[in-house]
Amino acid sequence: MNKVAFQQELDARHDKYERLVKLSRDITVESKRTIFLLHRITSAPDMEEILTESEIKLDGVRQKILQVAQELSGEDMHQFHRAITTGLQEYVEAVSFQHFIKTRSLISMDEINKQLIFSTEENGKENKTPPSDAQDKQCGTWSLKLTPVDYLLGVADLTGELMRMCINSVGNGDIDTPFEVSQFLRQVYDGFSFIGNTGPYEVSKKLYTLKQSLAKVENACYALKVRGSEIPKHMLADVFSVKTEMIDQEEGIS
Repeated sequence: MNKVAFQQELDARHDKYERLVKLSRDITVESKRTIFLLHRITSAPDMEEILTESEIKLDGVRQKILQVAQELSGEDMHQFHRAITTGLQEYVEAVSFQHFIKTRSLISMDEINKQLIFSTEENGKENKTPPSDAQDKQCGTWSLKLTPVDYLLGVADLTGELMRMCINSVGNGDIDTPFEVSQFLRQVYDGFSFIGNTGPYEVSKKLYTLKQSLAKVENACYALKVRGSEIPKHMLADVFSVKTEMIDQEEGIS
């Protein structure tokens, strides 16, 4: 291979990397908008309407992920992973947040990967049926598989959104949601604790943030349980906020 061919190959690779960075940025922005929309669910009169709207937004995000899968067709994903990891983590956070609101459970990595199998037909419509072995990329079938690290980091970020959902729920007089979230966060924290420092550095770094979110929710639940009957519902959010501020101050001192 001569010098010109090397230059063309490197230029093509750099161009592809930049296109993936832009797609990842779009995925991040749209996923954040979906999360903001889902936070309205605590005060909205019609939960189903917001869930339907969020599904439409997530379908739009998946169209961007389809473009990523097409760019990575025939390539080693790990060579371009840094370009797309931020967007994939944000997508995991958004789709797992929606799944928690619907089912009060954690979506698995396999379930997310099943949603990222695309079969585009000649009419341009998307068909999310898993491809058979006979199908190949030329027939319009693409798929993108999350790495375990992307999934774990997305779930770790989910805990912060659940903490915010608790504050919003309490402000609207919903006392049950904080206890449901607290139990869920405890299970997630236990799972991350098993990984500990043996996993990737990024995952162990998120463990501290996860612990903070859990502590804030648990302390708020304690306040609600002990003093909930004494405090009017419209003041519960203030109690929650004071508790979280006290925890932040204690962590700053220590």
